[in-house]
Amino acid sequence: MRDYPDYPNLPAMMLGLARAWPDRPMLRFHRDGAWKSITWGGFGRLAAFCAAELRAAGVAPGDRVVIVADNRPEYSVAEVALMAIRAIPVPTYTSNTTEDHAHVLRDCGATLAIAGTAAQAKRLSDTGLASCMIILDDTDWAKPPARNPGLNLLAAQAEAIEPGALACLIYTSGTGGTPKGVMLSHAAILSNCRGAFDLLRPMRLANETYLSFLPLSHAYEHTVGQFFLTSIGSELVYCRGAEHLAADILAIRPTVMTVVPRVLEVIHGRILNQVGREPRWRQALFRRALATGLDRLDGKSLSPADRLLAPMLDRLVGRKIRARFGGRLKGLMSGGARLEPDIGRFFLAFGLRILQGYGQTEAGPVISANPPYAIHIDSVGTVLQGVELRLAADGEILVRGDLVMAGYWGQPAATAAVIRDGWLHTGDIGTLDAAGYLRVTDRKRDLIVLSGGDNVSPARIEGMLVAEPEIEQAVVNGEAQAGLSALVVAAEGCDGTAIAQAISRVNKRLSIRERIRRHAVVAAFTVENGLMTPTQKIRRQAVLERFAA
Repeated sequence: MRDYPDYPNLPAMMLGLARAWPDRPMLRFHRDGAWKSITWGGFGRLAAFCAAELRAAGVAPGDRVVIVADNRPEYSVAEVALMAIRAIPVPTYTSNTTEDHAHVLRDCGATLAIAGTAAQAKRLSDTGLASCMIILDDTDWAKPPARNPGLNLLAAQAEAIEPGALACLIYTSGTGGTPKGVMLSHAAILSNCRGAFDLLRPMRLANETYLSFLPLSHAYEHTVGQFFLTSIGSELVYCRGAEHLAADILAIRPTVMTVVPRVLEVIHGRILNQVGREPRWRQALFRRALATGLDRLDGKSLSPADRLLAPMLDRLVGRKIRARFGGRLKGLMSGGARLEPDIGRFFLAFGLRILQGYGQTEAGPVISANPPYAIHIDSVGTVLQGVELRLAADGEILVRGDLVMAGYWGQPAATAAVIRDGWLHTGDIGTLDAAGYLRVTDRKRDLIVLSGGDNVSPARIEGMLVAEPEIEQAVVNGEAQAGLSALVVAAEGCDGTAIAQAISRVNKRLSIRERIRRHAVVAAFTVENGLMTPTQKIRRQAVLERFAA
């Protein structure tokens, strides 16, 4: 199989492919009650048209331009056009508050803001810092012109951009304090693309259908969805939104998807709750199918009876579970947070290939991922091609290579604190086995030290709690105390008694020092109430402060 082409930069890659694949489907989106499509050729013409409009609006090389929009074709068109004219796109979450937007606009010194809708534009204008704005709903950036002679000239100009030039600024999600602008070069993002291509080479991905669910302001979706998967010929389909995810999966039937563990946790819980309402014979059938799948996953020899029953069990149980993901899925990429191994094993047992990976915005963002035919679901896989990784004396994961950011925008001291001698200090604690598989055990700053001096990993215990169908979310605490306590969010239909029973089951699998001594059932952690980031990570400190009593 061919190697990943050596593109000099991102706009040269995208505009070059627009000329090479003019009739190939590239983007699909839902508008005016129907699914619509844009070819690569149409995308190239739109990018050239958009670049001309941006230049006419006064956008110059080096200008920072904030983009606040849901996933839509105009988003990708605008970003590639900005890169091609050497401006710096700043993808930003639509869920940001006015204060969040004010911080980003002020910090990066944006000269222009691009908003998807009038409502998104108002939140920007309320900051008093976005005097110049373009609203995508008012543009024609999703209607390809019949012809645009500017495409060839723009592509030629893009070819001259140096690989090390700044491609974009992506702000961290803010779990560790005030968001910082991560400076990613073209070389950093393309390094991720080459590494992903090498990792997934055995799957022979090409004409895939990728359902884009995470926001394009998320570093992973930005690199892997928008640039890598499209660059190998996949059609990128924009999900209509979180509330439509289940319906869109059934309508689009993707062959590739990316999710955060939270999505898998929810689906896992719903499946178990549904099975619990079935007749006993159906429950027994499900348990037998799961046990058979797990035995096969662990390389155990199946009994003659299990071998005989396996095809029927897969037809009656496994196929229905795979159908929840459209029935055509070749690979499901999970990242952004820790995936509880038991939940990963659950889906693997029913024939869904889950490739758990690891990374952070400061690294392009992908550092490692599980090889598709050698999955160790309790790990985050092996490092991508071109990535150097070592563990510090305290277990901190250090990374070096082209994928590492150029630094934090306007913050040399913060940059120097995390990049030392070329090594990015991730702040994560991990282990590396003899086969090169990385396991992330905790955040360096999140380890809980009990009053007796014991160190406890909250992430592992929280993962075990949310694996119970009665528990939707959990945060564990106990810093400087004699034992651990937990804040838990109940799954739909579950009361305090069910929660207590679930915690009791988890406690039986924990050591004495790790057991939950007290717990409280609280309201859900959401983006809207400020207790989750837009990437579905719980803001631990904010939760602990909110529920301190």
